[in-house]
Amino acid sequence: MAYGQETEHRLRVRAQVVLHAARGRSNVRIAQERGLHLDTVRRWRGRFTEQGLPGLKDRQRCGRRPAFTSLQVAEAEALACWPPAESGVPLSRWSCPELNHEVIQRGIAAFVSAPTVRRRLAEDALKPWQHRSWIFITDPAFRAKAPACAGPVRPHLAGHPAPR
Repeated sequence: MAYGQETEHRLRVRAQVVLHAARGRSNVRIAQERGLHLDTVRRWRGRFTEQGLPGLKDRQRCGRRPAFTSLQVAEAEALACWPPAESGVPLSRWSCPELNHEVIQRGIAAFVSAPTVRRRLAEDALKPWQHRSWIFITDPAFRAKAPACAGPVRPHLAGHPAPR
């Protein structure tokens, strides 16, 4: 791991810190030789002592809470399933910027970027800009029923990190 060509650089550096420590070098000497801060060397030696090789990997981080809730995702997906003409938009198919504009215009979300709209639709394999067929949601009570229909909340939408 310390000298592997396919090992990530940060893991290689951490493994080299541990190897130098195993050879009897001091933390100060390792920090100077590797160009690291002394506290960084202490951290990786300590984690390796406590957890072994798994301790050298990055820990999970919680990240920022999503600004686009699962209900908003469901409403944007429902909007994407209707032809733009039904919304009074003079298009034959939705584009992400146009869909994004319509999501904001309808008050589904106060702010959301076009790439976020594209990413959320892609998670459910919806690509209205590539298809001519549509799924029509005709239930007038969709907004009230959407949370129950959406199923379990995706972990990355509940404030947990997205799977890697």
